[in-house]
Amino acid sequence: MATTPRERPRLQSAIAVVAAFGLGAGGLLLGFVLLVLATTGIRLATDISLSGFGFLVLSLIFIQGIGCAGVALSYYKLRPVITPRVRSLFNIAGDGQPFYIPVAVPSLRQVGMVFAGYVAAIGWVMFSGIIMTAIQNIRGQEIQTGSNAAAELGRSNPEVLLLLIPASILFIGPGEELLFRGVVQGRIRERFSRVPGIIIPSLFFAALHFVALVGGSLLGNLVVVSILFGTTTVFGVAYEYTDNIVVPSLIHGLYNATLFTLLYVSLTLSDELTQQVLLSFQAL
Repeated sequence: MATTPRERPRLQSAIAVVAAFGLGAGGLLLGFVLLVLATTGIRLATDISLSGFGFLVLSLIFIQGIGCAGVALSYYKLRPVITPRVRSLFNIAGDGQPFYIPVAVPSLRQVGMVFAGYVAAIGWVMFSGIIMTAIQNIRGQEIQTGSNAAAELGRSNPEVLLLLIPASILFIGPGEELLFRGVVQGRIRERFSRVPGIIIPSLFFAALHFVALVGGSLLGNLVVVSILFGTTTVFGVAYEYTDNIVVPSLIHGLYNATLFTLLYVSLTLSDELTQQVLLSFQAL
């Protein structure tokens, strides 16, 4: 005997959180696995280790391209097929609202939002660096923070940073924002109000980047994650108030490009400046 689907708010909220986290983690994990398989396959087939440039190109293809953008677009396309089955499985009534990722050429107001978000993100990192330095002076001990793969690659191969600067705007920003703002935040916002709808995806994004940090103490890496949480919250606010995925993508891309530029300049100028930039670079 068929039963009538019913409204189950708590279950629907739990499903939204699990689905959002799974999509975000799954996209990054898929990209990383494909990157490892590709680099291993090339090494076994040619007995040649990839250069920093080659590794970077593959990471952009598999992590930002297939992992982030690919998973986001796949979910967008498969959502009409998957959703009815999940609702049927849990006996949940549908709300009839289609899922979409708004994309448009930014208006003049949205261009202003891009500028404001960029200034806020860079300002937050600079402020965090000042606070962190003050805490280290008070403690009399340096806080050991980990580095992400891009920072380590840039330090050993500064010329690679020249590719990462445009790639930030063209690939990294759009790819990650399509997944984490377009899909993850979009999914959370279906069941939660504005504030948790921004905070939860930001926590996901920051926490998932914790495992990508190389070295550093537990305290130091938690500090890095907290800085990243503040930065990604800026992206989330921009998406919430503009309803245009292009806006946070531009903010994210310009933010990353700025840090890559500063890192490149610092590596070619002085060791002291390099250390100052790397402190801010951890929040990439």
